[in-house]
Amino acid sequence: MKFGIHNPSWLYDADPYEMFEGVKRKAQRAEELGYTWFSVMDHLIQIPLVGQPDEPFMEGWTVLAALAAVTSNIRLATLVSSVAYRNPALLAKMAAGVDIISRGRLTFGFGAGWYYQEYGQYGYVFPEKPAIRIRQMEEAIRLIKTLWTESRATFHGQYFHVEEALLEPKPVQKPHPPILIGGGGEQLTLRALARVGDACNFFGSPDEVKHKYDVLRAHCDREGRDYNSIERTNMAPIILARDEAALKSKRDRLGVADQVRGYALTVSQAIDLLGQYQDAGTQLFITSFYHNELDSLELLASDVLPHFK
Repeated sequence: MKFGIHNPSWLYDADPYEMFEGVKRKAQRAEELGYTWFSVMDHLIQIPLVGQPDEPFMEGWTVLAALAAVTSNIRLATLVSSVAYRNPALLAKMAAGVDIISRGRLTFGFGAGWYYQEYGQYGYVFPEKPAIRIRQMEEAIRLIKTLWTESRATFHGQYFHVEEALLEPKPVQKPHPPILIGGGGEQLTLRALARVGDACNFFGSPDEVKHKYDVLRAHCDREGRDYNSIERTNMAPIILARDEAALKSKRDRLGVADQVRGYALTVSQAIDLLGQYQDAGTQLFITSFYHNELDSLELLASDVLPHFK
């Protein structure tokens, strides 16, 4: 099982203009420590359960382009970009650029969108029916793949179209960067993933994640897709300490509520939990740390990851 780091918060320093320096240091340190993945959230304002809506927040794709230039080996991704926030043909061009800058390290994280308050603030139309947003997502992926793989792309869909469009140079990765579809909707999202995705990402306990993998496998069987061609990832925030006393001290210092999203764990508890995710079928475990508390990043690498090599 591989390990990755997700960046959902931009609270690094009292000065918001130091945000990029903070995320740059974290991505570079994650690469040094042997993590294989670094992702950023692609929202326009902070989302519930992570922080306050008026927190400083950076746009995901500009950050990825900058990180691509200051890292060397770690895979970079958005987790995930909403279909609504950019014309998909433009996003295909942006993503190709990031893949080129990174020399082939982009995973294209994409989803149907959900945060309707954000849609409203920025003037995007929010289709109330999830089925419409999921159809938009799948159609956008088909258009993007066409632009990435054909010399001139013509695509006429229900929601999007391009006409004899040029996208050069193509992405470094062939036939195209892997496409990770976010979301765990069992009837529509996972069926779309089986048709057009290359990776999944789920939240939940090991049992819940295993159930999602099983549902995805059934969709793959119905669609004639090789289930093992889809990378299985899951995401869970972690607060980590060596023992119970250190964990309590850290929670008190950080002001972590009892009902914090994710897991507050000792090293031994983390080894056990991650073993359960591995047994459930996870191939890449992605975690984030409360308000960018970097001691947990170091401790996970030094005391936990060696058990999974």
